[in-house]
Amino acid sequence: MKTRLADIPAYVTKDGSEIRELMHPEQHGNRAQSLAEAVVPAGARTLLHRHLTSEELYHVTAGEGILTLAGETFKVSPGDTVLIPPGTPHCIEATGAEALHILCCCSPAYRHEETEIL
Repeated sequence: MKTRLADIPAYVTKDGSEIRELMHPEQHGNRAQSLAEAVVPAGARTLLHRHLTSEELYHVTAGEGILTLAGETFKVSPGDTVLIPPGTPHCIEATGAEALHILCCCSPAYRHEETEIL
C-alpha cells in the first residue's frame, strides 16, 4: 500500500488541528498504527487533550512551536520527536512565522472517539 500526501483530503480533529491520514487501518488496510500529518497554522494552538489508549509520537518537519506535555512546556522545531504516552494531556502552539507541520504516529491507530478534550 502506498499513499501520497497531495491525494489525501484534510479534516479538522477534535483538538483543532488539520489532519491528513497518511496511513490508517480504516482506509488503507494496515493493522496496528496510524500515521498522519498535522498542520497548526502560525499563531494557533490546539486544544488541551489526551488519547485514552493510544501512544503517540510527534515528529516536527516544519515550523516551530511550544509543546505542553503533562504540565511541562518546551520548544520544538524540525527534527524533534516527542513521545506522548497514553492518557497524557498535551497541546501544541505554532510560534513561528509559518505553520507547524507534525507527523503523528499513533498505536493503536488514531480514533476520533478516543480523544478527550480537557
